[in-house]
Amino acid sequence: MGATREIAPERAARPAPDVARRRIGDRDGVLAWLLLSPAVVYVVALVGVPFGLAVAFSLSDVTGGDPSFDWVGFRNFARIFEDPIFWRSLRNTFVFTAVSMLLIVVFGKILANVLVAEFRGRWIVRFLVLLPWTTPVALSTITWLWLLDSVFSPIDWVLRQLGLIQSNMYWLGQPVLAMGSVIAVHVWRLVPLAAVIMMAGLLSIPRDVQEQAAVDGAGFWRRMFEITIPLTAPVIAISALFGAIFTFTDMTVVYVLTRGGPTNETQVLASWAFFRGIEGSDIGQGAAIALFLFPLLLAAAIAILRVVRRMEVS
Repeated sequence: MGATREIAPERAARPAPDVARRRIGDRDGVLAWLLLSPAVVYVVALVGVPFGLAVAFSLSDVTGGDPSFDWVGFRNFARIFEDPIFWRSLRNTFVFTAVSMLLIVVFGKILANVLVAEFRGRWIVRFLVLLPWTTPVALSTITWLWLLDSVFSPIDWVLRQLGLIQSNMYWLGQPVLAMGSVIAVHVWRLVPLAAVIMMAGLLSIPRDVQEQAAVDGAGFWRRMFEITIPLTAPVIAISALFGAIFTFTDMTVVYVLTRGGPTNETQVLASWAFFRGIEGSDIGQGAAIALFLFPLLLAAAIAILRVVRRMEVS
């Protein structure tokens, strides 16, 4: 009884903050919100607020010279529907995204298979492969601007030395070649990201599954289409989703290489929204053009995520 009486005062004298801190740490709901709050604030500040401003600007007549907010309803949307460059940009956006995503997934899968193979110096190769993705997009695109120069292009010089062409190709001066150049540079940038994501999926496949298939006589292509691709299909779909988001909203490559030319033949929605809203000072119409990216991206994301869910369930 004496010992009990001596311990009781010590418990009563224990500082209350320790008890309160321990209670917060034991409450999963409170702790979850505390840990999520920085991410929520970040998303709201960098996504929610700009999106709300874009919606407000698209319903107003705000310009660079007159920042006053005057309600105009859907007049900006009616104007862009009458703009032929908008429809050309919309078409180019779909072509740009579809072709880029197909090439990114194919080349990313090939590169991922190379990177998971056992060979000497593979860590150096992995580092070099990641350089296009880690290099600032403006810097790397300026390098391509020099490589595709209409007069001093090293690519044209090599092709002439090989006898494949007689004169310069004017990569950025012809509509088809300009769009092909924009797609090629964008694919070059995003293939490393897709390869890293798919490489993680390949490394998650149990080695004994591949070895058992090889023992049973399955060749490389049969293992690829019956084992590797089905098991990594969800990862491939996720990499396609990231690639689609980056491709659909990208305007840096177009801006640096062609600025939408020649004659707006390489304009995409993101670049045309920038030219109309920022350089053209018609902020309301630029915001209305940019808002078309949201429903298209939302539909693509929902479709891809549903495919991934079905793959995981099956």
